[in-house]
Amino acid sequence: MIPSEIEKIFRDEAGRALATLIRLVGDFDLAEDALQDAFAVALERWSACAVPDNPRAWLVNVGRNKAIDRIRRNAAFRGKQQALMHELELNAQTPDEPPTMLDDDMLRLIFTCCHPAFAIEVQVALTLRTVCGLSTAQVARAFLISEEAMAQRLVRAKQKIRLAGIPYEVPERETLEPRLGGVLAVIYLVFTEGYVATSGTDLMRPDLAVEAIRLGRLLDRLVPDRSEIKGLLSLMLLHDARREGRETASGDIVLLEEQDRTLWDRDQIAEGLQLVDEALRVPGRPQAYAVQAAIAALHARAPSYEDTDWPQIAGLYEVLLRISPSPVIELNHAAVISMVDGPARALDLVNAIAARGGLDGYELLPAVRADLLRRLGRKEEAREAYVAATEATQLEPLRRLYARRIKELQ
Repeated sequence: MIPSEIEKIFRDEAGRALATLIRLVGDFDLAEDALQDAFAVALERWSACAVPDNPRAWLVNVGRNKAIDRIRRNAAFRGKQQALMHELELNAQTPDEPPTMLDDDMLRLIFTCCHPAFAIEVQVALTLRTVCGLSTAQVARAFLISEEAMAQRLVRAKQKIRLAGIPYEVPERETLEPRLGGVLAVIYLVFTEGYVATSGTDLMRPDLAVEAIRLGRLLDRLVPDRSEIKGLLSLMLLHDARREGRETASGDIVLLEEQDRTLWDRDQIAEGLQLVDEALRVPGRPQAYAVQAAIAALHARAPSYEDTDWPQIAGLYEVLLRISPSPVIELNHAAVISMVDGPARALDLVNAIAARGGLDGYELLPAVRADLLRRLGRKEEAREAYVAATEATQLEPLRRLYARRIKELQ
């Protein structure tokens, strides 16, 4: 097998393999090092022979053995070596056994990252690093801070988990509530990284999107009849249903207005529509994820881009802004307003958002401005905005899209 195929397997399986290793060894850094050791062995062995039937189980088993070797070599662990070795051996389960709803390693990891002892930005950073597998530099870029500062933040969080004895578990039902908001946020973050990658050559990471949906289903069974959970699961299903239509065979982006809607997964859309109806029927104040799912549902129901109910979508964004105000939602609302009141009105809104400074460094801000300026025929300003958008992104398919737009303007 060629190295690129092995790397794809590793990327697909690394998240859940790491989650299991963290449970087995009880330490984030040791588990990450052990998984890297296992991957190095896989790269050597799988290049010469067939990949095992269950590559994740193979990686976990090899990683576990590598962790034991590291413990044996590390003098700092000598006093605890026997106890740690015993724990590793007792906790070792057959990784290809399907986990139960309350015994899912990835869900355990997310609940650990979302412990109330951490600020929300630390919860998000830990998730990006461990669950999404982003590098420290990529996580730092998402938070607009230096790589060194982010590395220190992650080290402190991991030390706190170890020294404070924060349990690696899905908590009891009565203690779920303080963590639920953070858990939902990071599951959506995992999905978002799968839907549009932060950087690299591929637009999407379907492995992460599928994993986020799987975790959403687990959470819906764990805490039933919650509007925000059903809303999030619906939102992910409806977005992911468009996957096949979102890029060409060569990996170029296909914008929503150009997508072949016969490629959309209608079974997944039907499930998402049922879930959003259930989410909106739950008594009480509408939840943000349910409103976002209702927006996605209008896109899914529309027979074409032109026939989309843009006024209703704009109204739902106004509801969303009252529930969960943020400059990113304002930017999305402005983009929709361009379909209702025209690009000039939308550009005024975008310029006002930019003037307040709430989206400094947000890479989609210049892209939205560029598109509005292009539609208004202001070619030179549009070209400058597309150049700014190109400089702001590290995702190659987006860079190619902006390059095509610049060429069209010339």
